[in-house]
Amino acid sequence: MNKEQELLRKKSPVNIKNKKASFEYFFIDTYTAGIVLTGTEIKSIRMGKASLVDTFCYISNGEIWVKGMNVSPYFYGSYNNHEAKRDRKLLLNRKEIAKLQSATKQTGFTIVPLLVFIDDKGRAKMDIALCKGKKEFDKRQTLKEKEDRREMDRAIKHY
Repeated sequence: MNKEQELLRKKSPVNIKNKKASFEYFFIDTYTAGIVLTGTEIKSIRMGKASLVDTFCYISNGEIWVKGMNVSPYFYGSYNNHEAKRDRKLLLNRKEIAKLQSATKQTGFTIVPLLVFIDDKGRAKMDIALCKGKKEFDKRQTLKEKEDRREMDRAIKHY
């Protein structure tokens, strides 16, 4: 990911993150995909009413889907409101999907959503990553590093 893309994500009014992903997985490769939405889903996402808790991606018939993403029903919607937890199609090109599919056939690899944001044209996008699961000792090491960073920040702040 280059610096321009990072700046766009920081400027985005909506940044819905999967905070557990960095704790549970090592990121191998990241991709940015469009999301196919229906009806009032984009309005709910723009209001920040979405969640990536317990989500994952799978590939079926040459298409990539995200499962478990919760987009709350739009408050001002009528009978046209959407279903909160449904599978949503992601938009990637065929080469990227083929690369992800071959990688996920190996043991221990999965595709995890990291971030949902609104791009500069007003469209909802999702950052996904090819990940390898962490072992228990890796998680302990991550917690230790996080605690060490906090202590260093405290020491610098008091100095």
